[in-house]
Order: sequence, then structure tokens, then C-alpha cells
Amino acid sequence: MSLDTRSTREILRTINREDHRVAPAVLKAVPQIAGAVDLAVETIRNGGRLVYLGAGTSGRLGVLDAVECLPTFGTTSVVGVLAGGPPAMLASVEGSEDDDRQAVRDLRAIMLTKVDLLVGISASGRTPYTLAGMRYARRLGAKVVALCSNPGSAMEREADVAIVLRTGPEVVAGSTRMKAGTAQKLVLNMISTATMVRLGRVLSNLMVNVQLTNEKLWQRAQAIVVRETGASPATAQRALRESGGDLPLALLMLWKRVSRDEAARLVASGSTIAAVLREAQKESRKQIKRQRPKGEG
Repeated sequence: MSLDTRSTREILRTINREDHRVAPAVLKAVPQIAGAVDLAVETIRNGGRLVYLGAGTSGRLGVLDAVECLPTFGTTSVVGVLAGGPPAMLASVEGSEDDDRQAVRDLRAIMLTKVDLLVGISASGRTPYTLAGMRYARRLGAKVVALCSNPGSAMEREADVAIVLRTGPEVVAGSTRMKAGTAQKLVLNMISTATMVRLGRVLSNLMVNVQLTNEKLWQRAQAIVVRETGASPATAQRALRESGGDLPLALLMLWKRVSRDEAARLVASGSTIAAVLREAQKESRKQIKRQRPKGEG
């Protein structure tokens, strides 16, 4: 209550002390987060999308997580919808969170259907825009997840799975961009990452579906190829170029000593990209072991 009278360090220690409450609150919600992940995995396997919907900070966090899924996991199956549209990413669009009709228009614009999964995000659990979108999704027959910080909210009652993050009052009363926003960011990361791991778009803990859109990512892909295949940096770079910048194909080309077309056929015929890669990795390691002179290694 005396925050405005404190020194800079005291203010920062107070904020940090409250931030320590976030991770335990998320941990308590892991069973519900797991339920959301299972729905997302089933949805994407069946050709649907994981759609985040929110206003203000909540909506921006949904968009942030969604746009990172393409470069990180090579998928367009995660979509973010923000009240107020793209301009609201950079500035407040007054009244957008209260426009329940716009939520329906926005979801129609992305052609939401019953095969999609909608995740409504709102700290209060009662944002009109988000609540209207959730109700519209339910009318279509789509599954719905609520991500909020207010137990017993209207959003919780509309959801098939409700993730309620009990982060408590904010350091600045009502400023839900703080603990509530931090908790939402953690949970959205968990949902998208665990979903992509379950869908086989990660091998071990490696970003094997990373999109090579800049020099840094080319270097990262090259390092993965060198580490996983034992190839020289030059050979790894050549395989990546011959694969068209497709890291899974480059790995298969070196592990199995096949052409790009054959590697693509193997990926297409497998259950998941990770499963195909893991099998090829195992075969390559067996081959190397057989070729070693007796008594070596």
C-alpha cells in the first residue's frame, strides 16, 4: 500500500517477490494445461488449428506465441486473433475488448470451424470480446479452452477445459499485464511447445523443423547436422543446401545416404517427422558400430 513511498530497489524487490508466485500457480494448473494440450494434439492431427483469442495484453500474448510457431516448428496450425486487429499489437484500440460482435466477425474471417480448437485468454475471465468468441466457437461445435486468473468466471463456465491461474492481486492493483500476463505467457509456451513435441515436430530437444530464414538459423541447423551425423561443417552445409534448407531432409540424406526425393518420401510415409528421424538415427548408429574395428569404442 506504500509502494509510491519506497526506493527504486524496494519497488523492484516487491515486484520480484510477487513474480515468484507465478510459477507455483502455473504448476498447480498442469493437469488442466495437459488437457488443453491433448485437445490441441487431437485437433491438429485431424486437420484443425489451435486458435488463440484475446484482447489487450492477453490477445497480444496469444499472437506472439502463434507467430513464433512457424519459424520454430514449421507449422501454420497455430493462429492468434487479437481484438482490434494488427493495429492493437502496437497501440491500445479503445473499446475493442467490449465489442462482442467483432469477435464473431474476426473468427468468421479466419474461417473458424468445428474442427478447430479455440483458446480464450483473459485475466478477468469476463472480457466481452473473448467470451463472445468462445460462445460462437461452442455453437459451431468446436472445443474451447479458457485461460484466465479469476476462479468461477463466465469464461470458465463456457470451456471444455478451464486453466485458472491463481496468481493473486497485482503489485499495481488491476495491472494484469504483470503476474497474470507472465503466467499466461508461460502457459501459452507450454501449450504450443508440448503440442508440437507430441506431434513429432521436435527430435529430442532439437528444433529440427526450424525455418532457415536468416544466417543465425542456418548456422544453428548446420550445428545440429554436424552434431547428429558426425559430418564436417562443409558436408553439413552442402546437405542443407541440397535439401533446400529442409533440416529433416538434410539429416535423412546423410544418415541414410539417400537423395532429397527419397528423404522426402520417407518423411511423407512416416507417422511423424521425429519418428522417421529417430529410426534413421538408430539405424545409422548401428551401422557405425558394426563398421568399427573390434576392441574400438
